[in-house]
Amino acid sequence: MLITITESAQDYLAELLAKQEVEGIGIRVFVTQPGTPYAETCIAYCKPGESKPEDKVMELKSFNAYIEAESETYLEEALVDYAADRMGGQLTIKAPNAKVPRISDDSSITERINYYLVTEINPGLASHGGQVNLVEVADDYAVLQFGGGCQGCGMADVTLKEGIEKTLLERIPELKGVRDVTDHSERANAYYK
Repeated sequence: MLITITESAQDYLAELLAKQEVEGIGIRVFVTQPGTPYAETCIAYCKPGESKPEDKVMELKSFNAYIEAESETYLEEALVDYAADRMGGQLTIKAPNAKVPRISDDSSITERINYYLVTEINPGLASHGGQVNLVEVADDYAVLQFGGGCQGCGMADVTLKEGIEKTLLERIPELKGVRDVTDHSERANAYYK
């Protein structure tokens, strides 16, 4: 199953849907900005006729859930749950793959660079409170900007050439190199001053 909607979540959602007083209303599950650090998993009402032909339909006991086609791979292993508490309760959505970029053989160079930044490079930089983001690809060079503990860091050049550039050139052969457009004069949060 692509996504799990627990019994308690189904009961809670069925109550909400019943209050809408629309025959055949369901829910639509999707991810905004999938595969990025800004991804958000969303559930919205889905009235008859609002679903899209490419949506995957999950027939649940009281209603249908429509899974947006573009969000499908990002919703693998997702869990929608409802837990009652003193305040009434809370619906939670856990989608561990929502922020993980996906690449394939036909992915663009931008998608592939972002994939390696998120999955291989930024996890290492995070130990120093830093990260690097792709600004653009220009003339087959990845134009990058450091942030956090990497901005103004005395080791940024070494990190750029020995770590980031080496990794990206190994993974993306058509890339010529990397360029840094960070203003390193701002050293307030630098890991190495």
